[in-house]
Amino acid sequence: MKSRTISRRAFLVSGAMAGAGLAAGGCSKGSAAGPGTETSGNESGALPDVAGMTVKGRVTCAGAGVPGVVVSDGVAVTTTGKDGSYYLPSAKTKKFVFISVPGGYEVSAGNTILPVFYQAFGADASVVETINFTVTKTDNDKHVVLAIGDLHLANRNDDIAQFQNGFLPDAKATIDRYRQQGYKVYGLTLGDMTWDAYWYANKYSFAEYLSVMKNINIPVFHTMGNHDNDPYVAADWPAEAAFRASLGPTYYSFNLGKVHYVVLDNIEYVNKGGAQGTLGDRSYNETIVADQLAWLKKDLATLSDKSAPVVLAMHIHLNGNPSASETAALNLTNASALIDCFSGFSNVNVLTGHTHICYAYENSPTLMEHNSGAVCATWWWTGKSGYAGNQICKDGAPGGYAIWKFNNTGYQWLYKAIGYEEQYQFRAYDMNLVHITAANYAPKTTDALLADYVDAYAVKNTGNEILVNVWGYDKRWKVELFENGTMPLAVTRVKVKDPLHIISYEALRLNAGATPTSDFCTTTSAHLFKAAAVSPTSPVLIKVTDRFGNVYTETMTRPKALTVSMK
Repeated sequence: MKSRTISRRAFLVSGAMAGAGLAAGGCSKGSAAGPGTETSGNESGALPDVAGMTVKGRVTCAGAGVPGVVVSDGVAVTTTGKDGSYYLPSAKTKKFVFISVPGGYEVSAGNTILPVFYQAFGADASVVETINFTVTKTDNDKHVVLAIGDLHLANRNDDIAQFQNGFLPDAKATIDRYRQQGYKVYGLTLGDMTWDAYWYANKYSFAEYLSVMKNINIPVFHTMGNHDNDPYVAADWPAEAAFRASLGPTYYSFNLGKVHYVVLDNIEYVNKGGAQGTLGDRSYNETIVADQLAWLKKDLATLSDKSAPVVLAMHIHLNGNPSASETAALNLTNASALIDCFSGFSNVNVLTGHTHICYAYENSPTLMEHNSGAVCATWWWTGKSGYAGNQICKDGAPGGYAIWKFNNTGYQWLYKAIGYEEQYQFRAYDMNLVHITAANYAPKTTDALLADYVDAYAVKNTGNEILVNVWGYDKRWKVELFENGTMPLAVTRVKVKDPLHIISYEALRLNAGATPTSDFCTTTSAHLFKAAAVSPTSPVLIKVTDRFGNVYTETMTRPKALTVSMK
């Protein structure tokens, strides 16, 4: 075989290989060998070829090899030796070689947000390539990850203005706040950064997304979404080519502090009818393809401490929307096989998007899914000029993102509503005034057309009920209501529609003479709670306590009108 040295820049961000026995060596913070350069000292000189090994290289820090770093080509998985060297028997079918960035290390990303922990192969498997990586030391045991789901940027519905004037300043304020508290801050998207249907019609894809997202000014890891596939291509691997060219591998792992992160692509793109110049049906299977599962098992096998936190990110939800009795059906076609990969691990959190609603569900005491609401909320519709002027998801949750705070192996999370303080965790309705009619909310349409969307809200309610939407709720939260601040009310968990979303989307689409898109319509959700007061006008204290003991309160003054601007 021929031999070739690849010497191109590799941008790596902070990470930690939980329990992998990684030795830090003598690398000093902020010092590194030049990107892609050969090392010196005991690691100097070219690595010899080894029969059957088509890729080789070193991971170094300040010229010294870094042992125990996981290296992969998306099929084979290995770790670096004492001198930081690695060898892979790669067929080079997956385009990249990448490292699972080790704990306490990073490499500057320069003027980009992309943590390019990977390098593309420069030749086929008949050529032995040398691909090196360099890292520098940092302390990121204390870190924050912003889990950013479903941006759907497409240059429509005033989305760019809403993104730049809403999400970006909110995220920057969050980043600044946690940096001041000593946290390293990173981003992790949950897929659907773009909207495939508008790649060509609006000339808006990954380059345009990056041009606005770069202003967040933190390293951002990316997850593949179904809308991030090329709609002109009717096959899974080639439809992902634009994502790989712009954002890197579609599945990989990295580490921050004591936490191991895994990113998977759980979309098998089908796209019947797709061809150059022709949009297909953009169909897909909700599954983890076999080669990813095989890789995942190898990646997880490198972790020796199975009690350390593992975070799995993927776009499509693992479980369906739970019931009020806390049951949920598995959603992915091979969900059980995926869950089995984490057998023996005692601390696994699964972060997903796709649904544009919020819910949390514990599959077991050791594995929990967190389905996050969308940055774009209802595909930017309710905040579009001339509409409701708010950003609200299909379950009534505000448009937003999740904040995950880690300190060594301890952690907390919450859902952050864009434009509000972190303490904004619920919204309350006075049901006596929740009566959705065309006259009240869509005067240019009719009650007959509105009836398909409003359910019980078409009938005036006189039961003195309060409805509370707690979008971050999971079964370890507590929701309490007190009439006049002291008299406890009986609280019932219900799975119903959020009335604010109905008047913010369906009513206003009908009012504009359009039929609401079924995928965008209000969904029932089980993070809502009802209680009946004695008086129709008494104040009601609402007290919500999350699983970490944080308490959120509001004294609800009644009557309280249902308006698109209500908090």
